[in-house]
Amino acid sequence: MRASANAVREALAAPLRVALRRWTRSMSLRVVLSTLVVGIGTVALLGAYVTTQMRDGLVDNRVERVLAESARDAATAQERAGNSTAANPQDLQQFVYELTVQLRALGGESRGLVMLRSPDNTSSVPLTTEESTTDLRQVVSTQMRAAVALDVPQPWQFVALPETGDPGVVVGSPLEIPAAGAFELYFVYSLADEQATLALIQQVLALGAAVLVALVVAMTWFVTAQAVRPVRQAARVASRLAEGRLSERMTVRGHDEIATLAQTFNEMAESLQRQITRMENLSRLQRRFVSDVSHELRTPLTTIRMASDVLYDARTEFPPHVGRSAELLSTQLDRFEALLSDLLEISRIDAGAAQLEFEEVDLADVVRDEVEAVLPIAADMGVDIRLYLSSGSHTASIDRPRVGRIIRNLLSNAIEHSQGGPVDVAVGADRRGVAVVVRDYGLGLTSHQVARVFDRFWRADSARTRTMGGTGLGLSIAREDAVLHEGRLEAWGQPGKGASFRLLLPRTSEGLGSNAPLALVMREADFAAVGARVELSSPLVTHGTDGSGP
Repeated sequence: MRASANAVREALAAPLRVALRRWTRSMSLRVVLSTLVVGIGTVALLGAYVTTQMRDGLVDNRVERVLAESARDAATAQERAGNSTAANPQDLQQFVYELTVQLRALGGESRGLVMLRSPDNTSSVPLTTEESTTDLRQVVSTQMRAAVALDVPQPWQFVALPETGDPGVVVGSPLEIPAAGAFELYFVYSLADEQATLALIQQVLALGAAVLVALVVAMTWFVTAQAVRPVRQAARVASRLAEGRLSERMTVRGHDEIATLAQTFNEMAESLQRQITRMENLSRLQRRFVSDVSHELRTPLTTIRMASDVLYDARTEFPPHVGRSAELLSTQLDRFEALLSDLLEISRIDAGAAQLEFEEVDLADVVRDEVEAVLPIAADMGVDIRLYLSSGSHTASIDRPRVGRIIRNLLSNAIEHSQGGPVDVAVGADRRGVAVVVRDYGLGLTSHQVARVFDRFWRADSARTRTMGGTGLGLSIAREDAVLHEGRLEAWGQPGKGASFRLLLPRTSEGLGSNAPLALVMREADFAAVGARVELSSPLVTHGTDGSGP
């Protein structure tokens, strides 16, 4: 039952959503519908006002004629009654009959006649009064008879005529017949003609209003289309420009404001094209320069490396300060080689020449291998690395060397800034993605630093020396590698509470879902909730007597 109700509700809500979507996306529809509503409302109010005025005018004119006519005929009837010589009942009855016939003839078919004996008539002459049509007497109300009895000057009242139900007017007048006493004379007028006239006028007004609203809507649509068409064209051209089709331009017609807008838009597009082309050329030259320099430095670097290796192997035979210089030279050459490798990688990524070799790999195995690889360095720095794996499979189609490099960069960064505290690593997965979170509890990052942590050659603290080498490009390359996998690399930090990095990679062609397998910000207790802690191989740590490290 509940499912059926939900289905009905969904069926009713679907058209509303479609209508709302069209309303929000079409300016022409909003303008036309707004004009239609305003036009209909205005025409309705104006039509109601005009109809009311015309109805009141028709009725008022008709009532004036009715009152004048009934006053004249009532005076005529009273005059004839006063001049009548009838004295016996038969003559009086004949007089009443002839009087009603004459009054009917004067009023025509549009007027009815009712003659009633006054309630205070005490005459003993029995006269039969008449009405011109059947049931016409019922339109004479008690209030009308009371007004006539009180000698109210020409009382009248709106009524509904019997049988037809047409509107009408009743006008009352007293009639004094000598030898017969007081009577009441009522003239009943039909307003059917006025009603028909008003109905015709309303039909004409309704037709005119419909035509007027249609014309207004058509004109509004035409004018709106003229105004919106260039805007839509500008939107299409802007969309194509955003896609990289920099040669797109708007069509300029005429010399009006729209033509000025199109000309200005085209000038802006040409300026953007020149700027983008210039920046592309500069970027291309920069990438080529970096690539060429990196390649050209390989040969002298190889020669220097050979000489440095010879000096490094013989460092114990040199004086202490010379031996230390040989060690520093070897260390800096290692960093220089790493920098050249990173520069070459960045140049390939910028040029769009990076190639991925996908294979089905369990991400947990990749993370475990990278963690165990950095365990000796972490142990030397007094950092405890704790790895937690969620249950289930963590397989995904990835380029293993690149993903391994991402994990290695995140681990090195966490060890570097943990200040001797632990580093927690968690691996989780759901149907659409896999995630790796690396969290330290050391220096932390401000919101400004989080926004720039993936910038090239940027360091959170430029005065702080690196203990694990690094070129300043590791996190930048890591983010680019994540993007190449259609994934994300995100960062969080808070001063004094550490930093957290999360790598998200898709498992299927559907891409990443809206819900990540692991949260970006996790507490120590949250890592234990992910899964069991993995036992890692004990690192083999040795400290050289010459200070060379492990």
